[in-house]
Amino acid sequence: MNLNRRAVGGIAVAGSLVVMSAVAGAAETVAAEPTAVAVETRTDLATNGTAGVVVWLNEVETEAMGAIDRITAGMEHTEIALVAAAEEEQEISPEQETPAERGQEILAEQEMSAEEEQEIPAEQEVPAEQAQETLAEQEMPAEQEVPAEQEASAASEEELLWQNRLMAEVEEFLYVRAAGDENAQIVGKMYKGDVAEIVEVGDTWSHVVSGNVDGWVMNSYCVSGTDAMNYAMETVETSAAIQADGLRIRSEADTEGSVIGVVSTGMELTVDTDAELVDGWVAVNYGGQTSYVSAEYVTTELALGEAITITEEQEALAKQKEAEEAKKAAQVASSGTVQSTAVAASVDDVTLLAALIQCEAGNESYEGQLAVGAVVMNRVKSGSYPGDIYSVIYQSGQFPPAGKGSVANIAANGPKGSCIQAAQEAINGMDNTGGAVRFKRASSGQAGVVIGNHVFY
Repeated sequence: MNLNRRAVGGIAVAGSLVVMSAVAGAAETVAAEPTAVAVETRTDLATNGTAGVVVWLNEVETEAMGAIDRITAGMEHTEIALVAAAEEEQEISPEQETPAERGQEILAEQEMSAEEEQEIPAEQEVPAEQAQETLAEQEMPAEQEVPAEQEASAASEEELLWQNRLMAEVEEFLYVRAAGDENAQIVGKMYKGDVAEIVEVGDTWSHVVSGNVDGWVMNSYCVSGTDAMNYAMETVETSAAIQADGLRIRSEADTEGSVIGVVSTGMELTVDTDAELVDGWVAVNYGGQTSYVSAEYVTTELALGEAITITEEQEALAKQKEAEEAKKAAQVASSGTVQSTAVAASVDDVTLLAALIQCEAGNESYEGQLAVGAVVMNRVKSGSYPGDIYSVIYQSGQFPPAGKGSVANIAANGPKGSCIQAAQEAINGMDNTGGAVRFKRASSGQAGVVIGNHVFY
């Protein structure tokens, strides 16, 4: 009995599908008629069984066909629209498909949706991972590029200044000529440690200006730009100019370090370039040992020189000869006591000593000028050197400005007042060097008393 009910139910469903297809385009009133027949048929099914179903299906079909015939006349003017609608419905309506086909499509859509839902987290994770990788890739080039940019712009003001500078890489001096030719006239000399500004660079010769010298030098004997800066740092002394009175010189780069000396504004100390760099401090050579001063109160620079013209050199030599002829006799007063014995000197001796002081320390503080005069007078008194100012100054190989004619030139034109005063006080016995008879550039590392750009020993 249960089997028959299931069969009848299946047949009933199939019949309903046939009826729905037949009356799909009919009005609601027409569709209501087969519904009424279906209600009546359910009663027949209860009494007549399968035979009743067949009879019921025939009646449904007959009634449906009759309903269709009754509305055909009213649908003629919309036939084209209905056909078009039917064609469109066939293309897009899932009702035209069989239940099996429709079920397979639904199942496929569900599987695709499930796959998409499963893939969504992965799709969401990938951009996050890629974003992290992209960020890392973006950060790494930035870290690599910063040093390159800094390197391109890291040239200090000093390096930029040296890009147009040139130095003679020689042991003594280099001739400066009027033209870029070995046979051209010599117009000046660049001594070791002199620097020149570059006017024009050629393949073999370069046009330079240094002091009063304007001419050409051979490139093979020169270094320029950064190479010149490095050469200067290696061969030229570096001085530290004091910018404050009462600046303490300490034994260590520490405010608690013991004070071994006090210097004043205008004095210069030799920078100890071999000492370890300490932030906030400058290592200097003081009293023959490495000492320290606060970097806040000093300025450092290379003690560079300038070229001298041949004319200047010739004039200096001529004036030196005149000074020699003018000197009648050396007045010698030798004594072993420093700062207490004055040496009798003529006005010419004062002028000559002042000229030497101006050549050696004319741009330094008064203490530096006095120290140069004191060295000359200490030699006069020592017994190990000539016994007069003139002979000490012009002793061979002792004071280069005298040999080059610079001293005679300045003596003829008149030294400046501070140098004359320093010469007179030195002659009168003032000595701030502690009895020194020699001096060098402070950067030489020589032990002694550093005053200005020189160390006295």
